[in-house]
Amino acid sequence: MLKKIVVIGPESTGKSTLCSQLAQHFNTVWCAEYAREYLLKNGTNYTYNQLLEVAMGQVKLEDETIDVATQLYAAALAQGKNIPVIIDTDMHVMQVWCNFVFGKVHPFVKEQLQQRQYDLYLLCNTDLPWVKDELREYPDLATRQELFNIYKSLLDNQPVPWQLISGTHQHRLNIAIEAVNKIMEQP
Repeated sequence: MLKKIVVIGPESTGKSTLCSQLAQHFNTVWCAEYAREYLLKNGTNYTYNQLLEVAMGQVKLEDETIDVATQLYAAALAQGKNIPVIIDTDMHVMQVWCNFVFGKVHPFVKEQLQQRQYDLYLLCNTDLPWVKDELREYPDLATRQELFNIYKSLLDNQPVPWQLISGTHQHRLNIAIEAVNKIMEQP
């Protein structure tokens, strides 16, 4: 069965870098964070309703990526190999974002949280330096740590296994590869 690995955490914690590295290591595809594409096109002065558009775009992009990964998975199995699909961001991120900025969460996000199934979460810690770009909103460590604690609490209170990802980029990758390998061994 195709294993779905989700990478989450506050902004500027190395999620996209880790996703790219994991996809390369496991010779698979990864689903990018749709919000980056959306905000680059529409600007960072977003509304609550625009976050619904982001959530719907993320789900669509994830489904498209999973379709591609499923085909790659079948081909890999035929060669006696196994691959996962790597997903940068899921509805937990949308839940935190909606709630943190607007104090409420779209019903669509809640429904998707109940419907979507994953095999492993990788939670990126805030121990990397914050890197400014045109989309990032929270440069202060206190806010990033507050967001990290919200993610950790969400993961602590759901049934899917998760792994904390900390340290240098290479250390993070090593921890993530080990965690993914363990999940891949399970039926």
